[in-house]
Amino acid sequence: MNNNELPSDFRKALLEMLRDVRHAEPLRAAALAGRLTPWTTALTSAAVEACQRLGWRASAKGHHAELLPVSRGEYLNLDVMAFGAGESRWRFPLAVMELENQTREDFIAYSLWKLLSVRAELRVLFCYRKEAAEAGPLRKHLQEQVVEALGIGNRVKLEGSTVLVIGRRGEAETFPNGFFAWWELETNTGRFESF
Repeated sequence: MNNNELPSDFRKALLEMLRDVRHAEPLRAAALAGRLTPWTTALTSAAVEACQRLGWRASAKGHHAELLPVSRGEYLNLDVMAFGAGESRWRFPLAVMELENQTREDFIAYSLWKLLSVRAELRVLFCYRKEAAEAGPLRKHLQEQVVEALGIGNRVKLEGSTVLVIGRRGEAETFPNGFFAWWELETNTGRFESF
């Protein structure tokens, strides 16, 4: 698998999982009701299964992967951590994900900052907004408050891809495709670009 394709490959795998009624119905119902704890639980299960579909071994709350010598649901207090193939007992993650169910911008910014602090080929931040029009201002806030704080020198040294995914209740009728807005961080400009 070409690592430049990781964001697109993960997106495709996740959307496939979200077409399965086991994941689609609980996630859609939670989003429509604005119940973010069940939203996180449903999205976590779908993300873990998407990782498995890609051949990765994922660990998350309620989804233990006995891959490292210390078995955990969450490693480093990250919601999802996925590992590629390998023999090493202590390997670096291939992908790390945060599924932020808080609506305050600073909580979401903290989750992005946490992801940017971890070495991985793919970092994904999921968050939620009630209306589609709220996604743009949140994206701008994250760019200005977190990405710009890195400084250009540190930003261009980031390895791997960083993806921002915002679920919007206002777009729930087009679930799963239109429900999520996807952006990837362009390290040269410091902007999240739609993909």
